[in-house]
Amino acid sequence: MRYPIGVQTFEEIINGEYVYVDKTDLVYNLARGHICFLSRPRRFGKSLLLSTLNAYFSGKKELFKGLKIDELEKDWTEYPVFRIDFAVGDYSKENELETILNDILENWELKYEVVCKTSSLGKRFNNILEAAEVKTGHKAVVLIDEYDKPMLDVLGTELEEKNRNTLKGFYGTFKSADEHLRFAFLTGVTKFSQVSVFSGFNQLDDISMDRRYDTICGITEEELYSYFAEPVKELADIMEYTVDEMKNVLKKQYDGYHFSENLKTDIYNPFSILNAFDSMKTEDYWYESGTPTYLVKLMEGYKVNMQKLTGRSYERKYFIDYRADREDPLAMLYQSGYLTIKGYDRRRMVYKLDYPNDEVRKGFVSLIGNSYFRRPPEDNDNWILELDDMLRECDLDGVRKAFKSFLSSIPYEANKDERAKDFETHFSYTFYIITRLLGCYTTLIEKQNSKGRADIIIETDNDIFIFEFKLDGSAEEALKQIEEQQYAVPYLDDKRTVHKIGVNISSESRTVDGWLVAE
Repeated sequence: MRYPIGVQTFEEIINGEYVYVDKTDLVYNLARGHICFLSRPRRFGKSLLLSTLNAYFSGKKELFKGLKIDELEKDWTEYPVFRIDFAVGDYSKENELETILNDILENWELKYEVVCKTSSLGKRFNNILEAAEVKTGHKAVVLIDEYDKPMLDVLGTELEEKNRNTLKGFYGTFKSADEHLRFAFLTGVTKFSQVSVFSGFNQLDDISMDRRYDTICGITEEELYSYFAEPVKELADIMEYTVDEMKNVLKKQYDGYHFSENLKTDIYNPFSILNAFDSMKTEDYWYESGTPTYLVKLMEGYKVNMQKLTGRSYERKYFIDYRADREDPLAMLYQSGYLTIKGYDRRRMVYKLDYPNDEVRKGFVSLIGNSYFRRPPEDNDNWILELDDMLRECDLDGVRKAFKSFLSSIPYEANKDERAKDFETHFSYTFYIITRLLGCYTTLIEKQNSKGRADIIIETDNDIFIFEFKLDGSAEEALKQIEEQQYAVPYLDDKRTVHKIGVNISSESRTVDGWLVAE
């Protein structure tokens, strides 16, 4: 089986006999529309989708033989296709955007024998689309990949407004050229609400959260087991798992994306799945391919507290559009794939967001922790591994010593960080990061029952640890609260051993100074 890692051209995948997960029925339905936009995380197959649309609208029927669309399409009309890929180019350079657009338009003007009579990029493109219809007898198809890269490259710089205005002018042509358009499709990571890109289109259809197209990018569980049954079995043999165990590992590591309120259909990260089967290892392929520069800048600029972002309910409007004037990176984190929809309240029409899977959670929380704790990354990683061993062995005295030494080792400057206006906030966020880094267990933060919320519950295969923390109080008070609020009641019928741990933290010593355990 050949895996198309780094291959983003539909024609090359088909002719090269690479494995291809057939999405062409969705492509057919999508192509019945007019002007569409799709937001998906990087390396999720957006470029391949555009290439597939390119081949379809170019009438290349032979490439689709045996695929789902072969039974749906009867005409196979060849349209003039205009594809723009903004992935190429470094838009942090002065005039790079204008130069690239000018070169693209010059080539099309030459092909369609259009005499350039204006300096306006938008008007020039409009003239090209009109000429293409006259020459071919068919309306044009416009496909734009990574429409947002010229803005993402310059977020927070002097070029941000200039690039935005250039794109406003260029995309503005689509409204006047609508009569010459058969279909237009834009993809990107982020939907910018302030760029007026979408105001340049008549009746733009944003399908980013349209459940009909949830699976148009990515791999569903059904597709995983259908197309990749052999590599799943091979990987299971190598890693000494049963096939069912291997499926669970892949699900925890790479599954969990949702792009609408439809939570029944999970989407696996295609980049990571293909790399896992190609190398026969379950590594963090998508995350290790790099955190985008724009996101790093955004996180630093907003002093992000992920505990607050992942523990709340949101209306759709708060994460579907990114607004540069709002000091909230929620939309960027969601659209970039670091958060996804994990819950939906149909009555109130609100969503809950969290990390999609172990790959993203481990990598992203580690990045946050390294920045927040201001300790060497290897020290944090080693400490988490040691804590993991202690929990597995139920060594609670070791856990106590580990927490005490870890909190003591955090530099004073980190405790006084402006992200934590008081020590209680810092202390709470510290334990949030620690528990989210413990990926091999179920960790529940502020789990609520009818009487209150337990601070942290960690569930392992054999044990359940219920932690209650007090700041400048006493371990006795913390343990008493566990009993009075009946945090252990949901586990009465559980065969695992329940451990109730009351912990007191001193704001003066900034570490553990009280610890009581009851079972």
